[in-house]
Amino acid sequence: MAIIANPPFTTLTIAGSDSGGGAGIQADLKTFHAHGVHGLSVIAAITSQNTRGVTAVHPVPLAHIRSQLDAVFDDFPIAAVKTGMLGNAATVRLVARELRKRKPAWLVVDPVMIATSGSRLLDEDAVDAVIHELIPLADVLTPNLPEAEALLGRLLKTPKQRAEAAQDLLALGARSVLLKGGHGRGSEVIDRFVDTKGTMEIRHARLAREGHGTGCTLASAIAAELANGATPRQAVRRAVAYVQRALKNGYRPGQGASFVLRH
Repeated sequence: MAIIANPPFTTLTIAGSDSGGGAGIQADLKTFHAHGVHGLSVIAAITSQNTRGVTAVHPVPLAHIRSQLDAVFDDFPIAAVKTGMLGNAATVRLVARELRKRKPAWLVVDPVMIATSGSRLLDEDAVDAVIHELIPLADVLTPNLPEAEALLGRLLKTPKQRAEAAQDLLALGARSVLLKGGHGRGSEVIDRFVDTKGTMEIRHARLAREGHGTGCTLASAIAAELANGATPRQAVRRAVAYVQRALKNGYRPGQGASFVLRH
């Protein structure tokens, strides 16, 4: 059997499974493949989900999450890790503890809390664990506006409030923050990236369609870009452009209104 001299970098997603194939682990693995990295997965929750919404969530037992983490970290040289839907405080604490021990070179934290359909994907009592145990480990934190409001405990209605929020999120301990503007209003979406060097705004036209799995895809694209050698600022810019292209060329495989990204 021929051995490939230069195998692709390996990237791990720790998240929930989407039976509809548009978000979660399924979107993450599609994104990794599109970026030329080898995708690994640790499934933290199983959802019953389609393009119309989430009907059930089953948390994976902690012992099995731990065994999945052991399996991938003990065998693969993991270049970057992305976390998504973790579901409850116990899972958040377990994942944070294992990541502190394993010390991956790059960690992207997508603090998934509420699905596009409105279904809650993170228990309310888990928010504190995300803030104090997971976010301080993050190289890039990628909240949308509702998630940022939950993390900071206040509404973010104006551009000034959102600019201040990005800085306050950075103060929670992540090395950089991408505050996504997709839940805002107007013809233009403003994503704000902040790190110790300052603020970078990424502006793009708002597409007249609702995407399914955009947040999962964006965080996974950032992780893949980091694994491939990009800096966080480069990774964020390229990942935002990737999601825009994938959503612009998206399609509706089910009966719901949401568009699945074309990876």
